Amino acid sequence: MNAIASANAPVSLLTRESVRLNVRPATPDDEPELGRFFDKVSDEDRRFRFFTAAAHLSHEQLEPLVKVDHLQVESFLAFEDLTGQLVASGLLASDRASDTAEVAISVRADYRGKGVGWALLDLLAEEARKRGVRRVISIESRDNHAAIELEREKGFEPQPVEDDPTLVILSKTFR
Repeated sequence: MNAIASANAPVSLLTRESVRLNVRPATPDDEPELGRFFDKVSDEDRRFRFFTAAAHLSHEQLEPLVKVDHLQVESFLAFEDLTGQLVASGLLASDRASDTAEVAISVRADYRGKGVGWALLDLLAEEARKRGVRRVISIESRDNHAAIELEREKGFEPQPVEDDPTLVILSKTFR
């Protein structure tokens, strides 16, 4: 298991726009702060992440992000180094065989376009690879052009979702 998942010590990341992030696994104590964070994510991005238009996330929506097993599921929080503010959330959830893992990322509205999503996607993909996952996927609304473009630039390939034409699965396979 990778050091970030086992030690809870923050990992430092530098985005392409020179924003320094400290990333660590979430804990149950983070639920109130995570709720406030999602209040600062745009309505559209919250809808893309949770496929719901709720203005505020409920305890039932937040709990799976802070109470994880740290083996099949890991939830990461990214804090801006200078201010200590939570600016991004990333989830990595693998199937029982650890063959495929899904990633989901949210970035606070005022930190979009600063490379935070790029850096967090790299971290999640690398964590999945280190855990032996062979394929990483992201399920996106076809309207989420920014996420789809980012994932394509990072080597993810789009595939249609047969049962739902409003969604697309982007996947990246590790060799």
